[in-house]
Amino acid sequence: MVFLWLFSLPLVMVGTLGCRYAAGGNDDNQVGTPPPATHLDLPARSSEALTGSQLVSLLTPLELEVREQRIGEEILGGNLPSFLRTLIPLSWKDTLAGRVYDIRLEVIADYVAVGSNDDYLLVPMTPLLAQRLADSLKMILPTPKIVDRIWEAAAVKLAPYPIPPSPDMTTVPVFARHNTLVREQRQTVLDEHPLGELVAGHKKDVVLSNRIAAHPDKVVIYGWHQLNGVPIQPLYSGHVIWYADYSHGIRWIRDTCTINGESRRVRDILRDPELYRLFSDESGPMEVTRYSTDPSNYP
Repeated sequence: MVFLWLFSLPLVMVGTLGCRYAAGGNDDNQVGTPPPATHLDLPARSSEALTGSQLVSLLTPLELEVREQRIGEEILGGNLPSFLRTLIPLSWKDTLAGRVYDIRLEVIADYVAVGSNDDYLLVPMTPLLAQRLADSLKMILPTPKIVDRIWEAAAVKLAPYPIPPSPDMTTVPVFARHNTLVREQRQTVLDEHPLGELVAGHKKDVVLSNRIAAHPDKVVIYGWHQLNGVPIQPLYSGHVIWYADYSHGIRWIRDTCTINGESRRVRDILRDPELYRLFSDESGPMEVTRYSTDPSNYP
């Protein structure tokens, strides 16, 4: 049975399709989702661009570095579904040392995908590629605290769908299999919540963390929230930097945020000895706010 949690309906109930619905009012400390504002700076998608299914066939035989090079070319060339191009603003309040902060971030509606709205592939990638693309687009990766905020605000909360571990979990066919499972869940609520609304819960996030400074050769992951809000994946940095499996997703955050009406860079806030707490639950400011993009890190 497929389970979903929709954030905006007034009752908790189980629908005939096995969907779970839940209400979510906003108070001063909850996350809100104002109307979308800005867009990713990418070319328009070509009418001749490959679909997600076509890219699965093309990417499957490629070695990791070549595969990621092709994925990067597809995305920077505009082969991204249109529903991912408009950023979703999140706003909430937080209090530090007795002072209230009004915070506004902008995030992509779903995890990074290639293809069209009708045929797309949520594409796992290493932080080597995720960071390079983020740099090109003036974006940044989230922290675990931001991942939690995104989940709280999501109009559609998808239940995690683990696939039994195997040596194949880092291969494109398994990426595609998981993509199908996720899209089947998403399809059940598409009429009420069309593509472009904020979705969360169906992937682990590649995140920024203080651990990057101590372990620059590792990828840090977190999330995969269950419907009760508890993430399956605690903060973890045990994989090498070139590791990516089917459960990993890339969510970009615009590096420009607004704090009490003032435009600031997210990475500068993370480095601030006091304000870092607005975006991070870890101990101390974040010295390193990005992953290496050095291609020599590939195996």
